[in-house]
Amino acid sequence: WESGPALVQTVDFFTPVVDDPYTYGQISAANALSDIYAMGGRPLTALAVAAFPKEGLDREIIRAIVRGGFDKLREAGVSLLGGHTVQDPEIKFGYAVTGAIDPARVLSNAGAQPGDLLFLTKPLGTGVVATAIKFDRASADLAHEAIASMRTLNRAAAEALHPLPPDAVHACTDVTGFGLAGHGSGMAAASGVTLVIKAGQAPRFAGVLAIARQNQSGGLGTNREHYGRGVEVRDGVGLDFEALLYDPQTSGGLLVAADPRYADEVAERLQQAGVHAPRIGEVAPPRGSCRMVVEP
Repeated sequence: WESGPALVQTVDFFTPVVDDPYTYGQISAANALSDIYAMGGRPLTALAVAAFPKEGLDREIIRAIVRGGFDKLREAGVSLLGGHTVQDPEIKFGYAVTGAIDPARVLSNAGAQPGDLLFLTKPLGTGVVATAIKFDRASADLAHEAIASMRTLNRAAAEALHPLPPDAVHACTDVTGFGLAGHGSGMAAASGVTLVIKAGQAPRFAGVLAIARQNQSGGLGTNREHYGRGVEVRDGVGLDFEALLYDPQTSGGLLVAADPRYADEVAERLQQAGVHAPRIGEVAPPRGSCRMVVEP
């Protein structure tokens, strides 16, 4: 790093999204690390943030949660320095993460330019699947696919982008609790542009559209209420996919706005890194208050 490293910090924690405590710990760690990767940084250290009930929770469950998180941090090359636990009737777990970043190569959601091509590095639908799991309405294959995605670090995608020239990627954000509509709208507002999303090209878990209407979380409705006015959905886009736009993602993928001159190289590097990241649209000039246009 020519200008010397700087620090970037983030914190994220949430209630369980799966039944298995070890897997929950892994997902919590992958999710907490995601913001560092989205900014182009390298996570270095973490502090655990946890809330457990005083009674009624087996100690082995707590150990499994902590072990799952620790193993995922170790996979990422991150040192766990300690943490803090409080008593709470509802389980919560996550991390505060510190990373190193090159000040000359910080990625933000504010640099997208008209003509940029958009890539998404993970499928949509984790919120729908997590809701379906709670009510035993998700098939084993669908649950397995979504859980595997949530456990996967965004490290490979971030590292694939790092060797590119500094102007190859204009903007990046991770798609988490506010869904594609929310995080995409945030990128559009910060950049002074409008995102055009091709619904048919956006990745989603196999079979998730079939259960989307029946498994919409409260967070999905809140996202739709908050961001819906700035999203224009064209005829031909099904209601099921529209739900995925607002679906709150846990440990979702990176939304990347790439300069069209480097778009093929971005796609190639991601593919070589084993990351399935289809082009899902492009960046257009601003259209008034419209942040996102969704086409079939």
